[in-house]
Parts: sequence; C-alpha cells; structure tokens
Amino acid sequence: MKAAFLSLAALALAGSASAQQVGEKGAGTLNSQLSGDLVVHDPVIIREGDTYYVFSTVGKYIGIKTSTDLKVWKDAGSVFSEIPARAKDAVPGTEGIWAPDISYVNGEYRLYYSVSTFGSNRSAIGLATTKTLGAKAKWQDHGLVVMSTKDDDFNAIDPNFVVDAQGRQWLSLGSFWSGLKLFPLDAKTGKVVPGTEPYSIARRRAPAGAAAPVEAPFILSHGGWYFLIASYDYCCKGVNSTYYTVVGRSKKITGPFLGRDGSSMMEGEGTILLRSDLQEKQRFRGPGHAGAFTDKDGTTYIVYHAYDKEADGRPTLRIAPLRWDADGWPVADY
Repeated sequence: MKAAFLSLAALALAGSASAQQVGEKGAGTLNSQLSGDLVVHDPVIIREGDTYYVFSTVGKYIGIKTSTDLKVWKDAGSVFSEIPARAKDAVPGTEGIWAPDISYVNGEYRLYYSVSTFGSNRSAIGLATTKTLGAKAKWQDHGLVVMSTKDDDFNAIDPNFVVDAQGRQWLSLGSFWSGLKLFPLDAKTGKVVPGTEPYSIARRRAPAGAAAPVEAPFILSHGGWYFLIASYDYCCKGVNSTYYTVVGRSKKITGPFLGRDGSSMMEGEGTILLRSDLQEKQRFRGPGHAGAFTDKDGTTYIVYHAYDKEADGRPTLRIAPLRWDADGWPVADY
C-alpha cells in the first residue's frame, strides 16, 4: 500500500498488458467458494494446526481472519489494541498499522508491520512475535526493524520476510520512490543488520516529478529459483484501481529478477501473474498486494485482495492455488 492508511470506503479496472491468466474464472475455483467475512486489504496467510489465519490491513491495528477449510472465513479481532509507542514516536502523525507479513521462525511467529503517513516516505517497519496464534496469542512488540526518511530514496513499508537456500534471513520491502529493496537481517533479532545497504530488486521508471507505482514485494522459492512477486500501478481506488501483479525469477535472491521473456523487473517489466480484464462485466478489479503460502500437502496458494464491483468496490479476500508449468513458472488458477 502506498504510504497511507486508507479507509475501506476510499478503497479494480486492472493493468493494460496481456496476461497469462485473464480475469477471475468463476465457477470451480477456490475463489468462487469463499464466504463469510472477506473484507481484507494487503493480506498474508499462514496455518497453525487446523486453522488458517489471514492478517491484513483492516481497521487500524492489523485485522485477523480465520478459517478451517480456506473457504469460510470469520473475523478474529486484531493483533494490536493501539499503535505501539515506538512506532508513533518514529512516525509522528501515523494513524494506523498496515501491510503485515507473517512467518514461523525458530519456534515463534514473526509479524512485520508498517507505519507511515499519506504520501510520505517517513516510514517504519516494526516487528512483533508470539509463540502461538489464536485466542492464546500474546504479541510482544520488538520495536523498529528499519526506517526511511525524506533523505532516503526508498519507502520502508510493505515488508516480506524470506530465508534463502543458505539459511540467511532477508527482508524485502518498498513502495514507490526508487522501488523495491532487499535488506539482510540479523537472524537472532529479526532486524536489519546495522550499517548494511539494501539491494535494489525492482523499480519502475517515471517522468520527472511523477510517481513510480511499484510496491508489495513477496519472494518465494521453487525449483532452484527465487520468484519475486510485486504489484504495479495503483491500488486503493475501488473499482477504478489499476493494480496488477507481476512476477520475475532469479537464481540469486538478490536478483536480477527477469520475466519469462527476459524482461527485467529493474526496468518495470516482468511477467503478469494476476490481473482483471477490461470488460465491464468483470467483477473483481485490481488484484494485488499478493502473498504466498505452501500448505502441508505441498499446495502453494497465492492470497491477495481485489475490489468487488458488486459491493461498492470493497477490498475482498481472494485465494488461488498456484501450479507450475513445464518451464517452471507459476500460474494462478483464479
């Protein structure tokens, strides 16, 4: 989400290129079976025991939804009851917490979260942990992981935690400005290693003075490759959102990430993974801010939000299985 905490009422016509998959397919998909409380924005998903948890930008304090079958979802409250003091001190004027990321690391759940104000890159990413989820969760805030200010060329929001093949821990992040970054983490603290410079992994060029709409990185590995998923164009405009989701891959976690045709995500290109078509009948618009999750049976799902044209543009939970084609590229069955 571009540096802002946006009301759901303010919250998808999608991108302009041809896609691997066009539109939401409807009957027979997992998306066609979703029901219950589906209002989410910037969702991520994880499983503990027999329960799936979706964390997202809903309300002010990271909303939680739960399901036992990936189909019927119910509200389960929020992670926080207020904005942590250290986050408010770091970003004066912030009114909410958004764009979470959730992982299970070394016997605990790590939740990275974002704070900022509209249109600003005075932003920060924080870290909270708990040993378990659900009703017994006791979230402990560990303060700031990384910050950005007006003197930086990046925006410290939209975090995603990833572990590479050598066991090294990383945090990808970024929204607009000079694009998406990758920082090395201290494995003990879960925070950025002091004094390290980030790698640039994706960006979009724009005319002088114009915004460069790229955000929401998520990195997953498959078949010896790292896949970078990112959102291009504009979210948060309801049915007028132009968000769409792009993927590139690299043998190195630091990139370069290239699309199926060899196009570079450092040049604002890549391969389209999720988009809605341009027909007026299309219901779910602007699919983006995607995360991925691999279930116990080995099935990988992509979770994202799209704006429901039949519900006044409400940001809505979407979940689709990923399959891997003959060339090793992900295809979303949505």
